[in-house]
Amino acid sequence: MIVTIDDPADPRVAEYTSLTDLALRTKVEPEQGLYLAESSNVIRRAVAADHRPRSFLMAPRWLESMRDVLSEAGGDESGGEIPVFVAPEETLEALTGFHLHRGALASMYRPELPSLEEVLEGARRVVVLENLVDHTNVGACVRSAAALGIDAILVTPSCADPLYRRAVRVSMGTIFQVPWTRITPWPQSIETLRSLGFTVAALALSDDSVSLDEFSASLADDARVALVLGAEGDGLSRRTIASCDAVVRIPMTGVVDSLNVAAAGAVAFWELRRPLVERSAKSKPE
Repeated sequence: MIVTIDDPADPRVAEYTSLTDLALRTKVEPEQGLYLAESSNVIRRAVAADHRPRSFLMAPRWLESMRDVLSEAGGDESGGEIPVFVAPEETLEALTGFHLHRGALASMYRPELPSLEEVLEGARRVVVLENLVDHTNVGACVRSAAALGIDAILVTPSCADPLYRRAVRVSMGTIFQVPWTRITPWPQSIETLRSLGFTVAALALSDDSVSLDEFSASLADDARVALVLGAEGDGLSRRTIASCDAVVRIPMTGVVDSLNVAAAGAVAFWELRRPLVERSAKSKPE
């Protein structure tokens, strides 16, 4: 259903307004069960993952290239019963607070989060994000996880929201591709992971830590690993580190002792996929 908008104060597009205002986004998204998907690529991935759009918002020039997405979401090229708000560029900029140059926005209904057991079924490599506060880092971790063989993502109760607009955009929509859920209570749930057969490894600096390559080489062929990454600045809590089965560090050179959490995660994901790749290579017939 194509709807032309010429007034940025139109109440029908209220959830898109003042996107630069952190307080408003925090109020709109969790309380109404919505999240905002930004860019045509992200929207495509959300719709492909069966997330339900509440509405779309775009400039007229993007309408034609989005016809297939509108049809998939609403049943026809105009979006069916889903409102497709179309507005001039200047109206969109006044409405959203920024120049909408990535194609479109969509207001999406948040799906119900699956259970921990559902997310972990069949998973071999899992990452736990403990209390990350920067949505950019959450999105970057998600994108690396999707690219480097992580089967599931778990976020602690105080971790930033993976469906926050910036996190979704930085992840390039890969948050819709990797199973994820909240893990609670934390860190008590480390014992739950252990009972499901996971070796829980903290990525941290400590006197008893082992190097990442040494830890990776020690893993059995059928090992299930949950890697825990800590918050920016403070890192993992002492209680979390004490509860884990192993403490793993990335060997550094020079005067650098640590990496940004997203960069550290990418390095660790790559290394932990190596035993699985080598095992797969060995199992192939000559």
